[in-house]
Amino acid sequence: MNHALSTLPPDTGAEHTVAEIAQQPALWREVGRIVTAERTALDNFLGPLLAAENARIVLTGAGTSGFAGEVLRTALSGHLARRVDAVATTDIVADPRGCFVEDVPTLLVSFARSGDSPESVAATDLADRCLSHVAHLVITCNGKGRLAREHGRKTASRVLLMPVAANDQGFAMTSSFTCMLLAALLALGPHATADFVGELVHAAEHITGGGLDRKLNALLARAPQRLVYLGSGALKGLAQESALKVLELTGGAVVAAADSPLGFRHGPKAVLTEDTAVVVYVSNNPYTRRYDLDIVAELRAALPPGGVIAIAARPDGLAQDDTWIVPVPEGVDDAAFALPAVLCAQLIALRASLSRGIRPDNPFPSGEVNRVVQGVTVHPLPNG
Repeated sequence: MNHALSTLPPDTGAEHTVAEIAQQPALWREVGRIVTAERTALDNFLGPLLAAENARIVLTGAGTSGFAGEVLRTALSGHLARRVDAVATTDIVADPRGCFVEDVPTLLVSFARSGDSPESVAATDLADRCLSHVAHLVITCNGKGRLAREHGRKTASRVLLMPVAANDQGFAMTSSFTCMLLAALLALGPHATADFVGELVHAAEHITGGGLDRKLNALLARAPQRLVYLGSGALKGLAQESALKVLELTGGAVVAAADSPLGFRHGPKAVLTEDTAVVVYVSNNPYTRRYDLDIVAELRAALPPGGVIAIAARPDGLAQDDTWIVPVPEGVDDAAFALPAVLCAQLIALRASLSRGIRPDNPFPSGEVNRVVQGVTVHPLPNG
């Protein structure tokens, strides 16, 4: 196993989580092969719908799966020149007619690790009820899940199944998140599969192979009681996923929050204390990057040394100390940068969990929070 993860002590209740973080570079290559094999069928399925000028693409999922849509939204909108919205399944189930108020040709892209959470299938059923013309692209890690089984036999649906190992057995989604995110970028985005995937794999292997270990150890040595993640555009979705990983793997012991650099000043900044660490994902977009650099400078002047980490693809405009470089090619878009960058957040969450004696594979042993959501009753939608 690679260095960043092999140094963790055994018998810590982290076996699944450690393996699932480590396996991501290898699984990304497999995802590339899967999408390449499906390319013609995907183009034939998607082409007629996306040809409509008023087509709408809705990216949906719950929790981590929903944040995949938040990361992808702007990148896919720019590439497809179509309206792209990220709408959580939880919002669709609670207010379907509000989410589908415009009856236009719609592609519903559903992200689901298991496909067995109550909202996953309900959201697709409600889309069928509310819209005259809807097609479904289901990206899931579980071929035996209800979502895959039901949509696998529908002509208006296409199921894109991730590698078996991407169906994480640990509590938190790690490789499932990145595999589904990559698959959507390859299926709907502008990227050429082989070279693009290889570049992201190289960046991920730098992180899992120990390239950021020293800086990771320095951050965790501060034992922050609060973690704030900030990101603009696509990286706001990454910030949301990063904060959720800390909350999940530490069983809520570390308070975590996410926002955009500009939005953070409007009240949420009140969360800051001397025990808070802030991680800012720095955009590759030259215009957006200026706002990210502003918040890094502002917070570094206000917080103790080592309390503000910048994670970026390139170092310009950033001091070397407390800056983590994720070595993706120059000019890569932020949705793609998010793929290796999220490994930083996964490692932070894992190490924060272990340092508090929590077992990351099952941080809620009493069952108050579950790997697959329970306790949701999906109520019938009245006619009209």
